[in-house]
Amino acid sequence: MNGLEKYFEKLLWGSRYMVLVAVISSLLLSLLLFVITAVDVFALLVHIFDYIIATPEIRKVLKIELVAHTVGSIDGFLLATILLIFSLGLYELFISDIDEAKDSDQSSKVLVINSLDDLKSKLAKVILMILVVTFFEVSLLMSFDSSLDLVYFSLGILMVSLALYFGSKSSH
Repeated sequence: MNGLEKYFEKLLWGSRYMVLVAVISSLLLSLLLFVITAVDVFALLVHIFDYIIATPEIRKVLKIELVAHTVGSIDGFLLATILLIFSLGLYELFISDIDEAKDSDQSSKVLVINSLDDLKSKLAKVILMILVVTFFEVSLLMSFDSSLDLVYFSLGILMVSLALYFGSKSSH
């Protein structure tokens, strides 16, 4: 039984390499999102000239749209960052420490993951930032038809503020 148990444990320990599928997939998705968002930013920069030559009335509308697209780009970069952190975190947790990161002076503490809780905490913070940015993006395009709309919007701001407050408290 000892030989069978040893073989099974070796197989079980080797099965951790299945995580490489998630690591590589997340890394590729992150790269894809970085490229897509960078292309969106370039397209946004092209529209700056439309803003410059526009009449003051059209400029107001264009400004809101440009700011909303800028915030959307930040959202894209944050999501790409989540996927990158997820990829690196899974690799460090299941496969091996990333020696290049540990030995590098440019290494950021955000990429050093020691446990599954570290990974979840870092991902939760970035996801919270995405939610805040998305709330801001949506709020730019909102129209307030009644005072109740303004109350709901104020409650939304309160909830976002509380989420940021409690999110910052959890890191101390």
